[in-house]
Amino acid sequence: MTIKIQKLVNVTIVLLAWLTLPFLGLRNIKRFLPASIFIFFVEFITAIIGKKRKWWAFYNKPKSFLFGEFPYLIGPFFAASLWILKWTYGNFKMFILLNAIVNAFFASPVARFAKKIKHYKLVGLNELQFFLYYFSKALLMYWFQYFVENKKTTKL
Repeated sequence: MTIKIQKLVNVTIVLLAWLTLPFLGLRNIKRFLPASIFIFFVEFITAIIGKKRKWWAFYNKPKSFLFGEFPYLIGPFFAASLWILKWTYGNFKMFILLNAIVNAFFASPVARFAKKIKHYKLVGLNELQFFLYYFSKALLMYWFQYFVENKKTTKL
């Protein structure tokens, strides 16, 4: 994949994700933004660790975090966090199920497609480990949202 195509892919995945956010509604964005920002920062830190430990590799040059992992974090990962919380918060079983489906989709067919088009490939993780890498953060996000919601109600 050339650098021009890589830049186009990066911009596209961020734009497509962010273009869905107005459909969430301002009230839902305000409600779920703290947990989404929190999990974004958790993922940001773990992505840096994953890059250093070579859990995956991007085919592009330069091999920078901002050019590789960051578009996924600020685009689909961030938007999906908001959407999943909107659709499922308050129903923990549904939250876990939807997270499992989304993470499994990203860890398997998306990762295989990315490797096929020479965007990125899994190196130090297999698909199951990559799924668990993302899925493990779901519980943390739900807990944080629960904490935020309960803190609001106890203040009133």
